[in-house]
Amino acid sequence: MSGRSGPVRRGAWPLALAAVLLTGCTAAAPTPPGAALDNELQRQLVADVTVGGTEPHLQELQRIADRNGGNRASPGPGYDASVDYVAGVLRDAGYDVTTPTFTVRAQGSGGGRRDGRRGDGEERPVTVRNVIAQTRTGNVERVVMAGAHLDSVPEGPGINDNGTGVAALLEIAVRLGGSPAVTNAVRFGFWGSEEVDLNGSTSYVRSLPARSRPLLYLNLDMLGSPNAGYFLQGGVGEEESETGPPGSADVARVVAEQLASVGITAEATTFDEASDYAAFVDAGIPSAGILTGDEDEMTPAEARQWNGRPGTVFDSCYHSACDRIENVNTTALDRFADATAGTVAHFAMSNDALPS
Repeated sequence: MSGRSGPVRRGAWPLALAAVLLTGCTAAAPTPPGAALDNELQRQLVADVTVGGTEPHLQELQRIADRNGGNRASPGPGYDASVDYVAGVLRDAGYDVTTPTFTVRAQGSGGGRRDGRRGDGEERPVTVRNVIAQTRTGNVERVVMAGAHLDSVPEGPGINDNGTGVAALLEIAVRLGGSPAVTNAVRFGFWGSEEVDLNGSTSYVRSLPARSRPLLYLNLDMLGSPNAGYFLQGGVGEEESETGPPGSADVARVVAEQLASVGITAEATTFDEASDYAAFVDAGIPSAGILTGDEDEMTPAEARQWNGRPGTVFDSCYHSACDRIENVNTTALDRFADATAGTVAHFAMSNDALPS
């Protein structure tokens, strides 16, 4: 998470009303029993995705950081190694994988470094890669997309922020496979330079041809905070910059239903331009975001709801060197990985149109 967040509005997410839909969408009817798992692919994918399956990816991201000065910052050798690892996993799983590039300006010391830093302290353009993987099956005009940023801050390895989001998507992608029997194509994005003004996702969305725009976007950022909250963005707020475009409430509703199926009531928060959903929201693409919280303190009401610690920050290792694999709350990661799997599978098999 980039740490650029401003004030956010929070509120409960009642499933019976699908929250207060201030985007002009109609409130949903109460969710009937069993509706959270509404197709066979969804049931199978949620069953197959486990927190144990995320662990090898978290371990490799930790090893990469340890071998590269303690971080996976973008641009930098730790980030480059992370790109190579993620792209390799997805290719092995049978996906159509590309690594589109974008340019940032880097500054620092140490001439000849791969991260673009020069001994004279001058900035120079540096090419950075995103990773994009898409199924070889499904309607390419109705793409369901989920994404997570792949970089860390220079101060630490970024295993919660955001190795957890990356690992959850990799586990889902591997279990789904590159050629599943889906109605709509599924696309996964792994973004560079999120910690530097959201550069990777912004460049990607701006360069995306109209015919390649996804039907929706789900953003994963920090899914394993030690004092975990369960926050859900999309469909609440007073302006479209806060609620997301029309259809965002529908995406968030499905995520909320998936979390409710494991006994978790999500707390609705507004979009705040602090993560990679920002470019998708700005482009009018229905979006939702999930997170377990960063440097803010958990309220007493939240602590009662989620069995947490009131007055304690969600992640005391946010943007620091202790954001290592032992910092990850695997229970929260497991719940959000299942909720993401269920959401992706729901929309991958859906013929319904989101409001526009």
